[in-house]
Parts: sequence; C-alpha cells; structure tokens
Amino acid sequence: MPEITVSTQGMSLEMFSITAIYIALNALVMLGLAFMVVRARQANAKAGMTLGDARDNWIRAHANNTEYVPIALLLMASVEFLGGPAWFLHGFGIVLTVSRLLHGYGRGAADGANFGRFYGTLGTWIAIAIGALAVLFLSIF
Repeated sequence: MPEITVSTQGMSLEMFSITAIYIALNALVMLGLAFMVVRARQANAKAGMTLGDARDNWIRAHANNTEYVPIALLLMASVEFLGGPAWFLHGFGIVLTVSRLLHGYGRGAADGANFGRFYGTLGTWIAIAIGALAVLFLSIF
C-alpha cells in the first residue's frame, strides 16, 4: 500500500490549537442542549403535549445554537489561520462560549425576554461581527 504524506507547506502542526479548544467546549454546549431537548420531548410525550408548548423552548435553544456556532467557529479558525493573536482568539472563544451558555439556558428555561437570552444573543452577535471584521482586516492588511 502506498504511503500517504501530507504537506503542511510551512504551517505549524499547532495550527488551530486555540480554536480546537472552543470547538470542543461548544460541542459540549451543543450536547447539553441536545440532552435537554430529549428530556423535554420525553416530558411532552408523557404529558400528552405537542409542539408549541413551553417545554419546547429547549428545542429552539438547540436550533438557535446550531444556527450561530458554526459560522462563529469558522470565523475564529480563519482568524487563527491568518495569524490573529492568541489573546484575541481566547477573548473571542470565551465571549462566544459564555454567550451561548447564557442564551441556551435563557431560551430553554423560560418563555419571553430574559437576561440570558438578551445578553447571550448580544454577545454572540458582537463576537460574530468582530470576528468577521478581524478576518477582513487580516485578509486585506
């Protein structure tokens, strides 16, 4: 069998090591939200409830996380690939992860506007906006 080799063309083997931390942490957030969805669905089935009931907040929390986290992590990986500083990457990752935890709990645990939903959404949007601007800056300059 022929040997397969991969050329890194000057890239460090440690490339994406910071992003990898936040990919793992956000995967655990996603798994936690998925677990809450299963619990909500089981509770709904036992109570004879259907979609649209209050317990389905966890489904929306999980879906919302699925919508925002991939693009945020792609932006983070792009910043790291383009040579962004470690302090920026950790700051981005912490804001994203804490924001997703806040939003997930705020959206899943209660109906309506609340602290977790508001600041979780705000933090996520700020992280994505700053990440997009950082990628543009590092790509152009």
